[in-house]
Amino acid sequence: MRETHRSRETAADAGPGLPQRRPGRAFAHTGASGSGTPHRSDGRPPHTPRGARRTDLAGHPGTTPPVPGWPAPLVLCFLGLLAALFSLITWQVAVEGPLLRLDERVGGELFGHGPAPLTQVLSDLGGMPVALPVLTCAVGYALWRGARRLAVYAALTMAAVPALVIPLKVATARQGPLTEAVNYYPSGHTATAAVAYGASALVLLALPRPSWLREASWPRAWMMPVAAILLTTATGIGLVLHGYHWPLDVLASWCLGPWVLAPLWWVSCRSRRRSSSRTPSC
Repeated sequence: MRETHRSRETAADAGPGLPQRRPGRAFAHTGASGSGTPHRSDGRPPHTPRGARRTDLAGHPGTTPPVPGWPAPLVLCFLGLLAALFSLITWQVAVEGPLLRLDERVGGELFGHGPAPLTQVLSDLGGMPVALPVLTCAVGYALWRGARRLAVYAALTMAAVPALVIPLKVATARQGPLTEAVNYYPSGHTATAAVAYGASALVLLALPRPSWLREASWPRAWMMPVAAILLTTATGIGLVLHGYHWPLDVLASWCLGPWVLAPLWWVSCRSRRRSSSRTPSC
């Protein structure tokens, strides 16, 4: 019987060695050049290195950087509801509908309530001599911090108030309470307060706070928008109680204010994202 001769391995060939790369197989843990760097199975480098990813609360790798998005759906729904309410009020004022007669009855019951000096002070919060200097200080601070674009948007937002309110006043020509004069809808003082104080809060929120203010426990970030809302609400209440405006005049301006502030809010959100990316502690 014939023996089949097999090739014997030499001592050098029998030793342990690195696995040989076979064609058609993808190595998941070695690069194309065998450098040992992690690569994808198809040979392409990873889009985001593992060490550069941010981790979530559980320690899992997340995506970086965060993608700036458009306004949240909740904000859009809120603005849509305000637009629908403003359209309804304006339509009722234009046609002198039943909602207008109800508004006059409610206003007649509210006029004269509360201390007259206090309601006068609250009404003056929406005047240009009071509200405009507040916004001017916020815009000046933004310019001093180098946020020129934010300051320009804030100034344009304030300029939009008379551009929107005055044509509506002339078109509706609603008579004011306790007077024969017309052009009282919507309330210019309420719109001025909403935009001036709201724009000031948005500008200050978008700017990075100084280090000494970041270390302090006050003021909290939510205090500025809350203060703007309270000042705007107080202005409308004072105007109604003192007899300067009907309740629907004030309510319409409350609906109009967030729409005027919406572009500035979007710009301030983008500025806040850029500031947080440059300064992680902000």
